[in-house]
Amino acid sequence: MKLYSIIISFFMAATQLTTAQERTHFELNGEVHGLRSGIVYLQKFNNKSFITLDSAKIVDGKYRFRTKLELPELYGLTLDKYNSPVYVFLEDKNITVTSDSAAFNKTTKVTGSVSNALFVEYKKQKDVKIDSFIKANPASIVSAYVLYRDYSYLLNSEEIAANISLLSPRLHHTPYVTALKELAITKKQVEPGQKALDFTSKDQFGNSIKLSQQFGKYLLLTFWAGWCPDCRRENPALVATYRKYHDKGFDIFGVSLDKDKETWLNGIKNDSLTWKQVSDLAYWDSSAAKLYGVRWIPSNFLIGPDGVIIAQNLQGNALEAKLDELLKTSGK
Repeated sequence: MKLYSIIISFFMAATQLTTAQERTHFELNGEVHGLRSGIVYLQKFNNKSFITLDSAKIVDGKYRFRTKLELPELYGLTLDKYNSPVYVFLEDKNITVTSDSAAFNKTTKVTGSVSNALFVEYKKQKDVKIDSFIKANPASIVSAYVLYRDYSYLLNSEEIAANISLLSPRLHHTPYVTALKELAITKKQVEPGQKALDFTSKDQFGNSIKLSQQFGKYLLLTFWAGWCPDCRRENPALVATYRKYHDKGFDIFGVSLDKDKETWLNGIKNDSLTWKQVSDLAYWDSSAAKLYGVRWIPSNFLIGPDGVIIAQNLQGNALEAKLDELLKTSGK
């Protein structure tokens, strides 16, 4: 499972929204089978997480929302505001939601929302070509969301811009496209051949460390987190590469997207990560991740001794092959 990040605060983008969406009253009628009472929380997607906007009491298994919202847009419904919600695209229509209390996230069905129906169909497909999907649905908020959420980490700056151009102009002021435009600019600044952008962050001992202070060797700037399964699975191979090439002129500088220090420290200890580590414990709001346009983790940038970016997202054998080539060329 790939885990993504974002380059700007989604919430700030949402507050700057001027067109394409309006704050509108809508009606959502829900039913939770097997639950006579309780609370359902309505949440808003915000930078890889959800914030609670409203709640409704369940009475005899039924509940209702009439909240004024930006529509159409992605929201979430959950019985526990601390767990991941069911994704629901809401529109200015009467919407009906049915769920089973025993498996709320897996059983929820939505009727009345064309956008949600499209999203459900999209999730069923495999190997979706994003440009083809956008061309088939240029005016749908789902296209903007899917490009932002599922594909932007795979695309370079030019490809992001090209896909944005396929979207209806009325979607260009949505938070998704606003973020994508910013991401395209950021990605352009951290492509191979560009000077690595400098930043300062604190290590696990509270010491401030500057990225540029690590220049002089071939340096892998890697973004990861203790809570990230893919990162933890990759770490053993990264440790092996570090041990193999460190004395030959290779180093690693880790940036964690953790929000809990204990999780971060446990990841460092349990995975035997001996290279320098920093984190501002800001989760997806990590300032370094934003600076580099990181949209998923694990993610990395290979930087030359002169501070110039050489390559991106090299892992396993590909990383070792590149190091063999670079260290042989440099005579180390």
